[in-house]
Amino acid sequence: MIKSKTAKKIRKTHRYLGLFLGIQFLFWTISGLYFSWTNIHEIRGEHLINKNVKLKEFAELISPSKLNESNINSIELRDISGVPHYWINNANLYNAYTGNLKNSITKSEAIDIAKQNLVSGLEIKSINYISKVDKHHEYRNKLLPAYEISFNGKRNIKAYVSSLDGKFQTVRHRNWRWFDFLWMTHTMDYESRDNFNNTLLRAFSLLGLITVLSGFTLWATSSPTIRKIFFTKA
Repeated sequence: MIKSKTAKKIRKTHRYLGLFLGIQFLFWTISGLYFSWTNIHEIRGEHLINKNVKLKEFAELISPSKLNESNINSIELRDISGVPHYWINNANLYNAYTGNLKNSITKSEAIDIAKQNLVSGLEIKSINYISKVDKHHEYRNKLLPAYEISFNGKRNIKAYVSSLDGKFQTVRHRNWRWFDFLWMTHTMDYESRDNFNNTLLRAFSLLGLITVLSGFTLWATSSPTIRKIFFTKA
């Protein structure tokens, strides 16, 4: 039979581990419930994207070989306010009519790109130029600098268009931000939010396993039937 002192230690360990891990367990449960009850397509803002964007046809474009580029490894054609542009080597933007290098798109061009890629009916509130963001920003890990276009409404919708290549990058809204915050508490990555292999998460996962095992052990040592079967000497 397990001694009363040992059982007391197991009970005490289980109690304090539960108290220490309880808040994080609560976050894991709340975030898990939110993830399972929300539509991931809506969280990503797909309901705000214009799925009927028609690509404009252009003619009489300058040959890419005439651009001021020694080597071309990649090329994309971009429609910026009705004017074709070449995005070359993921670095430089050229007017596809004149071959002139375009260092940055303008605010009005960014607004045109956002309106083209979003559903109609959204009213612009403000537009800001951002050149850097921290690890927690909703536009993290995307091309900078960029234009942040805010829209009126309770959903607090914001669209992002990179100024270097004139590409619509993403759209964010209130529910996405809730998802992002809860995702941070779920992964326990309080630095960049997206690292699922961080030390803190691993430590709490192991402690959680120990807590569960100590609970099973506590139940086994407290159950007269289990104690009679396994711990009573013959």
